Amino acid sequence: MITDTVDVEALCAISRDAGLAILEVYARDDLGVQQKSDDSPLTEADLAAHRIIVERLPALAPGIPILSEESGGITAEERMAWTTYWLVDPLDGTKEFINRNGEFTVNIALIDNGKPILGVVYVPVTGVYYLGDQRGAGEAVRISDGNRVPIRVRPASRQKMDIVASRRHGSEALEACLARLGREVSEVNTRSIGSSLKLCLVASGEADLYPRLAPTSEWDTAAAQAVVEAAGGTVVDESFAALQYNTKESLLNPFFYVIGDRSFDWKSILADGTNPT
Repeated sequence: MITDTVDVEALCAISRDAGLAILEVYARDDLGVQQKSDDSPLTEADLAAHRIIVERLPALAPGIPILSEESGGITAEERMAWTTYWLVDPLDGTKEFINRNGEFTVNIALIDNGKPILGVVYVPVTGVYYLGDQRGAGEAVRISDGNRVPIRVRPASRQKMDIVASRRHGSEALEACLARLGREVSEVNTRSIGSSLKLCLVASGEADLYPRLAPTSEWDTAAAQAVVEAAGGTVVDESFAALQYNTKESLLNPFFYVIGDRSFDWKSILADGTNPT
């Protein structure tokens, strides 16, 4: 299969170069902020990273189509005919970028039959990569300063849990979820952070759970989902079915949970009586 030939080091290099383009804009006083039709922000950095990624990915795997957040003119009918494709968020966490807190990433995922089989999440400000490769034997690593360190989700316990949440997208549903956790777990610590870094913290064993009970798009999650799953975790919807890609006309994800320890009885804590268990 052509997906087997994709070179991970070359993929990381593309994400790095997109990150360098982002940092060039980040260093300027004027970030070139615009508003998209859905009122979400768009900067010159989003577009610069997008151009680098879509120009260079075809060399890794000729013939595989690309869907980027900044792509235009791709219909749902065309996209849903793809079985294998690249799914890209050139700058995940644009609001964090605008607020200059460093919590933004470059996300590149390879999707095959609805599943992210390869993903890289690059953090431009720190130069850290999170890589999840589910082809063959699979691997999940954190790469920093050239050092590759395997990462793994950690065991969960009702004695203490660390929860990651969105910095900007709280909701009544999230508050209810945290309240349920508080009744079932002796100590619950919550940390808010931007972008796909939340999923990476679960993958690297620094958090147990990320409940996302607010809207996201498929390009927001695919690369980091590959990292989570390669590290032994899972990403599931509220019915505890695995999150799938390119299965419907909309590119919006359902609400979901990013779970580290798959063997833990999450349903008994997270199910609120309205969802099937």
